[in-house]
Amino acid sequence: MRTVKRLCLCLCLACAACGLTAQEALKEAEAAYAQEDYAKAIELYESVLKNYGDSYEVYYNLGNACYKAGRTASAILNYERALLINPGDRDVRFNLEMARLRTTDKIEPLGELFITRWVRTVQNLFGVDVWALVGLLGFVLFAGCLTLFFFAKWMRLRKIGFYAATVLLIAVICANLFAWNERKALIERTGAIIFAPTVTIKSSPDASGRDQFILHEGVKVFIKSTLGEWNEIELEDGKVGWIHGKDIEKI
Repeated sequence: MRTVKRLCLCLCLACAACGLTAQEALKEAEAAYAQEDYAKAIELYESVLKNYGDSYEVYYNLGNACYKAGRTASAILNYERALLINPGDRDVRFNLEMARLRTTDKIEPLGELFITRWVRTVQNLFGVDVWALVGLLGFVLFAGCLTLFFFAKWMRLRKIGFYAATVLLIAVICANLFAWNERKALIERTGAIIFAPTVTIKSSPDASGRDQFILHEGVKVFIKSTLGEWNEIELEDGKVGWIHGKDIEKI
């Protein structure tokens, strides 16, 4: 028992020490940012991400530092990574749009149905954890309404229980679908940002392939498939082609 207690104590102390170290690094990064030493702030934020894992706040702050340093592609990349974790943050979306204004290529997305755009807007209000929690709470309330429907003595209460259970069931299904979609986006990460100043998109996964079109630094693409060192990509406007893996970085 003493060995187990000592082990638990050591683990707790190690976790506390790691947390303290991370906080110190973040404070140092914030101080460097305030002093307009953006290169140092970028280095410190990247170190925190490497040593302590993904963090929405750190990605956001790193994106801001990259933006101030004139590293547009890196700023867009980190804003996009922050949105994967917290898609509902308006500040990140605003800063992302500001960073995109610096890019050369202005890609116009394909038109889509209103209902599709509305569903995605609702889904982007929260991240996977919040939607999972909404689904869980909704299911508990759904079970309570079913109990009211089956066991209430008064007809009015049974009707209330029935209609409320129906609405809650739809809400639970939607919340779980949204959570699943957000989790899928986090795991698969098919989006990528072009980091090459200028790159020619090819018609085939080969440098000798026919030139399709030219893209510049900061453009977001979606990876459809991979063949060796080449990636088949699709733009938001529907254009497709092949790009070498060294010219992009996955979100």
